[in-house]
Amino acid sequence: MPIETFVQWVVSLVSDYLYPGIFAAALLETIFPPIPSEVIFPLAGYMVSKNELSFFHVIGLGITGAAGSTVGAVVIYFIALKVGREGLARYLKYARITDEHLKKVDKWFAHHGEKVILFGRMVPGIRELVSIPAGFLRMRMLKFLIFTFAGSCVWSVSLSFVGYYFGIASIHFFG
Repeated sequence: MPIETFVQWVVSLVSDYLYPGIFAAALLETIFPPIPSEVIFPLAGYMVSKNELSFFHVIGLGITGAAGSTVGAVVIYFIALKVGREGLARYLKYARITDEHLKKVDKWFAHHGEKVILFGRMVPGIRELVSIPAGFLRMRMLKFLIFTFAGSCVWSVSLSFVGYYFGIASIHFFG
């Protein structure tokens, strides 16, 4: 299936099923990064404004999306835990990432792991990757869940609000 077809399917999932759709889309977006959350969440916010739902739904959809993202992040965490640092190092050598680089990452993540997870969940391109060092470095699951969900909430609610705002603005501007 071409990526464009897959992305279109995810967009229709959000449009047609709103809450369950945003949960599923956020879950898939976390595990399969070609699905852009920068499209999914604004679309959800826009659907709230288009259907004349209350602003409360923007927050609800953001939280629902954050829950889906968190479940996806846990999947990646457990894959990284299973593969381990040594397994990851075998594949990273093809990207010219040496063991010395990994040792620096290990040390840095051990010292700043919570911040990396929290703020990393709000950065496009990094959002999906921060679960990997958390998994292979065996970050405590509760800590991982809290910081993943919190960062995902900020990201999801913010992007949903953007879609809602532009939806409301277009309704007022175009009638």
